[in-house]
Amino acid sequence: MENEAYEKAMRPEDITRLFVERSNAGDAAGVAALYEEDAVLAYPSGSRTVGREAIRRLWEKVLAGRPAFAYEEPLPTLVHGDVALTSTAPKDGAGARAQVVRRQPDGSWLRVIDQPEFTPVTGR
Repeated sequence: MENEAYEKAMRPEDITRLFVERSNAGDAAGVAALYEEDAVLAYPSGSRTVGREAIRRLWEKVLAGRPAFAYEEPLPTLVHGDVALTSTAPKDGAGARAQVVRRQPDGSWLRVIDQPEFTPVTGR
């Protein structure tokens, strides 16, 4: 499905809501549509996934397990021209998630760099 078929993020903060909606629907292509063609995602932990198509393939694997994502209220967005820094604080208070997004020619926003925070599993 082409990007044009999806609701666009008209504010940087919209991406968080759209990510949760699409992830919970199991829509890996829809999640990938939130990223620019050459975006960088810092996941899996310790590595990078580069490019929308690679991000789509990664999310297909992640979403196959049907994880449930809860909406997290975005922290204040820092905007400078056509670039913005968005972030959310996980409900458990551990770490933060941060994304660099860029305004597109049509006024919508897409992720360029995504640094998700996943709480490490401990129990040693």
